[in-house]
Amino acid sequence: MSDNRELQEMYRRTVLEHSRHPRNFRRLDAPDRIAEGFNPLCGDKITVYLDLGQESIQAITFEGTGCAISLASASMMMEAIQGQPLLEAREKAQRAQDMFQSDAESAAQSDIEGLQALGGVRAYPSRIKCATLAWKTLQAALNDTTGAAQVSTE
Repeated sequence: MSDNRELQEMYRRTVLEHSRHPRNFRRLDAPDRIAEGFNPLCGDKITVYLDLGQESIQAITFEGTGCAISLASASMMMEAIQGQPLLEAREKAQRAQDMFQSDAESAAQSDIEGLQALGGVRAYPSRIKCATLAWKTLQAALNDTTGAAQVSTE
C-alpha cells in the first residue's frame, strides 16, 4: 500500500473514531475560562472549557456541533492538551494551526499525537477552518482573562 493511501486510511479511521466518540465531550463544572468558536462558512460551533491550575491545564472539555473534521480535531486536542503546562498548550495550539497551513512533509512530522491524520484537509482550503476552529478557540480561552472569549473563523 502506498504511503498516500495509508495516510488516507488513517485519516478516515481517526476522523471517524474521534467524531463518533469525541473525548471530553461535556460541559465542565465551574470552569475558569470559556471560549466559544464559530465557523460561519459551515456552521461549526465549539465551546472550550478550561480549569486552570497555577501553571497547567487541570481539565479541558468541549461541547459543539459541526462536521466530522471539526469534532475530530477538537477531540484530538483534548487528548493533546489535558494536563499540559500553559506555555506548552499555547505552543501546541499554534503548531497545530501552522501544521494545517504548511506542506505535507511538515504536517507528517507534527509532534502532536494523532493530528497527522487530519493533515489531508490542507488539500481543501475551506476545510482548514473546520480543523483549526477548536485550536483557535483554545488559544482564545488561554489568552482571555475575562473568562468568556469568542472566536470566528471569518
